[in-house]
Amino acid sequence: MKALILAAGYAVRLYPLTKERAKSLLLVKGEPIINHIIAKLEGIDQIDEIIVITNSKFISQFKKWKDAFVCKKNIRLVDDLTKNNKDRLGAIGDIRFAIDKEKINDDLLVIGGDNLFNGDLKDFLAFSKANINQPLIGVFDLKGKKQAKKYGVLKLNKNNIIADFKEKPKNPESSLVAMCLYFFPKDKLVLIREYLNGNKKNNDATGYYIDWLRKKEPVYGFVFSGSWYDIGNHSFYKEAKQKFSK
Repeated sequence: MKALILAAGYAVRLYPLTKERAKSLLLVKGEPIINHIIAKLEGIDQIDEIIVITNSKFISQFKKWKDAFVCKKNIRLVDDLTKNNKDRLGAIGDIRFAIDKEKINDDLLVIGGDNLFNGDLKDFLAFSKANINQPLIGVFDLKGKKQAKKYGVLKLNKNNIIADFKEKPKNPESSLVAMCLYFFPKDKLVLIREYLNGNKKNNDATGYYIDWLRKKEPVYGFVFSGSWYDIGNHSFYKEAKQKFSK
């Protein structure tokens, strides 16, 4: 299994902090955000390599980080060749770029480079084994619908299969939201290319892909407990720095 960390965004909502610094390299509890993510990945035996996709603007920062970072697993950096927010590939576009560039033909765990949570990835992957050969996404219950409108909102049926999905709805019908955490079996990776070939405009928010995918075949959701911080703006970053625990 390969792990792919998405770190190619330009994080304009966090300016000026991220104007000259990659969001994944911002510090939380004295360490770059990406270090906390990799700490979780290191404990997963079936992951044999970690791929970090970034962009041409920040690739040199990640090279310096990688040179100084000690990891039990091999880390590869991928430059998606974009230089600014206007020409970004988007999350789904970057997943496809990494698959094609690195010729990935293995099960793939995808995680956003700005997602911090204290749930256990081992439980997540154990759930994927129980539902073998089907896509799985990480889900978090916000316990209230008001904040859910900022995310991809979903409903699960009794078998934990996604029954409904809406990206940033004005009036959420659920408090369950999608984390930027996905498991894609290797024989389902081809569907990412199929989606992008027919949806050129929706290559950024992964929720649009999940909504498309669930209509083709079962997509499962695993609900995490504990805490989750999606560091998308200054207030969320401040909260993560204050409250996140490893």
